[in-house]
Amino acid sequence: MMLKTHLALSLLVAIMFFNHVSNRLVFFAVIIFATIIPDIDTGFSTAGKNIFLRPLQFFVKHRGVFHSFTFCIIASFVIAYFWPILALPFFLGYGFHLLLDSFTKEGIMAFWPWRKTSSWHVATGSRVETSLFIILMVIDLLMIVLLIIQM
Repeated sequence: MMLKTHLALSLLVAIMFFNHVSNRLVFFAVIIFATIIPDIDTGFSTAGKNIFLRPLQFFVKHRGVFHSFTFCIIASFVIAYFWPILALPFFLGYGFHLLLDSFTKEGIMAFWPWRKTSSWHVATGSRVETSLFIILMVIDLLMIVLLIIQM
């Protein structure tokens, strides 16, 4: 999936937790940041274009270890140990990125190093993905309006 679709879903998840977290700004920032991280393994992504991350791409393949719940869970536990407040938004942002990518034709190796791929029929950048993005944005906007009305 494309970055905009990942961000739209992460925004929706963040909005759904809005009334249940104490530090909302940190929660939003981490969930958005975490949804970008899985794509550091490709030079075509926004995060992967970073000059400091380019060398990493020589050692890992796209949709390998960084696109697995194995990495997501281990990283979440490490973060929970050092910065507990960041663990839940990190897990949600990262995990929902993986969930969306599991619906693409390329899929993901959900439980790396087990090579079984979880995939479906959605092509990245296709009309189906564009429709999903639009639906998510409409829901995001409705949820934001509901939050404003509740305040």
